[in-house]
Amino acid sequence: MSTATRASLGRRAFGSLMVAALAGVLAACAPQKKPATVLSAAGVQADVTVAVIDNKFEPANVEVKPGQAVRWVFSGVMEHDVVAEDGSFVSELQTSGEYVHVFEKAGDYPYDCSVHPEMTGVVSVR
Repeated sequence: MSTATRASLGRRAFGSLMVAALAGVLAACAPQKKPATVLSAAGVQADVTVAVIDNKFEPANVEVKPGQAVRWVFSGVMEHDVVAEDGSFVSELQTSGEYVHVFEKAGDYPYDCSVHPEMTGVVSVR
């Protein structure tokens, strides 16, 4: 096999590897199928506020009492949402604004961003 043929095969293999890697990265960032949006609790005063920015929830873990509300405030250039693992609260994708949910029952409510699954948090209701 000539040097030119080996080089051509190497470039093709490298190109195929790069295409596969790019597809993996894009798939990881693509929005996942999520439950139907649950409307924000309009006019409710939140007891705890979580900032949604820079691919993180700050603070990620919060605690409220039954009947209290959490407000997520969105800012930045990338779209995010909050999606409860059990589907009990689900916001729209947004870059600004807020989403409020009232927690009626005790328990732990894990959530994430459907676009950035590394963004996770938990609302503990005690």
